[in-house]
Amino acid sequence: MHNVVVIGGGAAGMMAAYSAAFCGKQVVLIEKNEKLGKKLYITGKGRCNLTNNVPVSEFLNNVACNPKFLYGALNEFSPSDTIDLFQNNGCKLKTERGNRVFPESDKASDVSKTLQKLLAGLGVKILLNTAVTEILTENGQVTGVKTDSALISCDSVIICTGGVSYPLTGSTGDGYSFARNIGHAIVPLKPSLVGIELQGNVFSDLQGLSLKNVAITFYDKSKKLYDDFGEMLFTHFGVSGPIILSASCILNRIGLNGVTLKIDLKPALSEKTLDERLLREFETGKLKSIANVMRALLPQALVETVLKVAKVEGTKRCSDILKSERSNIVYALKNLEFKVKGLRPIEEAIVTAGGVSVKEINPKTMESKLVKGLFFGGEVIDVDAFTGGFNIQIAFSTGFVAGQNA
Repeated sequence: MHNVVVIGGGAAGMMAAYSAAFCGKQVVLIEKNEKLGKKLYITGKGRCNLTNNVPVSEFLNNVACNPKFLYGALNEFSPSDTIDLFQNNGCKLKTERGNRVFPESDKASDVSKTLQKLLAGLGVKILLNTAVTEILTENGQVTGVKTDSALISCDSVIICTGGVSYPLTGSTGDGYSFARNIGHAIVPLKPSLVGIELQGNVFSDLQGLSLKNVAITFYDKSKKLYDDFGEMLFTHFGVSGPIILSASCILNRIGLNGVTLKIDLKPALSEKTLDERLLREFETGKLKSIANVMRALLPQALVETVLKVAKVEGTKRCSDILKSERSNIVYALKNLEFKVKGLRPIEEAIVTAGGVSVKEINPKTMESKLVKGLFFGGEVIDVDAFTGGFNIQIAFSTGFVAGQNA
């Protein structure tokens, strides 16, 4: 009889299987795909941002939902523990801007291969192309699992099936069904770390434009909902990029009707300093068109949009610009505004928000409070964080603790 069955061979599942096997348990890891770690291969644009090298207290500030629940797991298996585990097992790592940690090779496959090597070394039995159809319980205790080809008896089951984002990687929500059938409450699922759609077509001319060092603020009328600084990208549907993805973690929990996005294209300059800069540029190029001179301040694709918002003709000579028009340009540069339409579909999200309610999971062990021997790890739990390696670390930490206690 196998002591522990882990369902799902992603980041959380592989770590849970490793942790349980390291404690001396017989472990079966069941994955319905043809290989383990399928979603890991596409994270970080194929480079796999596997953690964020910050202290736990700072890490928790980057968790958008239920950070207190993760306190114990992150202290038990922290970002520094993740770094040590991989480096001590031959996967060299590097830390980049924002404390984001990647394999030195820039190959996500190295992360998955390292975990698989650890599993092989501990004798974990891996069943690929195998789907679990039911978790078996008796008198409030796990007794085994049914697959599409067999019945496997066990003492403990760890559900690490992920969310519903990127369904082509096998994240099709199976774990929610298993948990719901056993009696667990599922917090409604929403997209997190996903692009944001804008109203109208003002942004359509900006498609493909990437902006660095800009400040964004989302408002509901005059109420500030979220602000950030960094990189963003205009797309065919609206906006995306790191700071937009992080914003979606907060915006997905509120109604977006009436929400606006304001972009400060020159956050390092006050309106007064920016106005003085414009005056100098206009004086130097007084015989040139305003559109021509504005290219010293902005990417070409943005010039027309900013002038349109400021209600200034691009063909007008700088020497003919009125003070009121210059003031409008300054305002547009500091407050480029768009109306939000909504979030992109959950299938496009990097992470699924919502999931098995943390009220029904013991945060110290990741064990179900309803069924003895049932544990959870990773994205199936109602926890999610901002972009930057935080979500994979959550998968590693919860998986590790679940495996240790299963």
